[in-house]
Amino acid sequence: MEQQEQILCAILDAGEALLVSGAEVARVEDTMRRMALAYGFTRADVLTITASMVVTAHAPDGAVLTQTRRILRRETDMRRIEAVNALSRAVCAAPLPLDELRARIAAIRDMGGGAPWRMPLAYLLIAGSFAVFFGGSVRDGLAAMLCSMVLYAIGRAGARIELQPIVLTVVSAAAMCLAAFLTVWIGLGQAPDTIIIANIMLLVPGIALVNSLRDMIGGDTISGLLGACEALLRAVAIAAGCALVLMQLGGAG
Repeated sequence: MEQQEQILCAILDAGEALLVSGAEVARVEDTMRRMALAYGFTRADVLTITASMVVTAHAPDGAVLTQTRRILRRETDMRRIEAVNALSRAVCAAPLPLDELRARIAAIRDMGGGAPWRMPLAYLLIAGSFAVFFGGSVRDGLAAMLCSMVLYAIGRAGARIELQPIVLTVVSAAAMCLAAFLTVWIGLGQAPDTIIIANIMLLVPGIALVNSLRDMIGGDTISGLLGACEALLRAVAIAAGCALVLMQLGGAG
């Protein structure tokens, strides 16, 4: 019994790694169910929403095991999703020993973000490109790139102190909006609205919204509605952060 509980706990760890990395609910539930069956459980019922996971597995000897997990944070990390998918396929082909399964899940959980320059470079390219795409000048593109570094720095600091996501979004949007006006005042940027919109694209919860719609289409209505509400709150937080600065500055650059 203890061995089966440990296996089920490891499977729940794999599902948690998927969910906190931004995977859709259907993928999380299917992965956990397949892994449980691969390890000899005769049946596995998995319920996943954005904030909680529950799995009930039936062992061959008739024992019924239930474990639950509270999800406190979510982000987007396609590399971890890909790694867990590869692990689940390996388990379904040939179940791994428990110690090896735990080690591989721990390695996925502790997976770094790759080269440290990749994320700031992405911020720079995205903000600068959108500024020009929305009709801004090259100077606006450079100003948007500078503001994107403000977003990146605040995001890193907020993650380090585990700041609540909605609060972090409000603070990030307000700081970015203020930075956009500062670039105009010092003569670098020309159109503060273009600079702000370009950087807002870095904050928009597009993946979360698409996943929530996919969940609803797939029949996971509760998870889809929760995800859509979370994305809507993030959008409201972006607007609130920018509005705080715009109201103080009178909406003019």
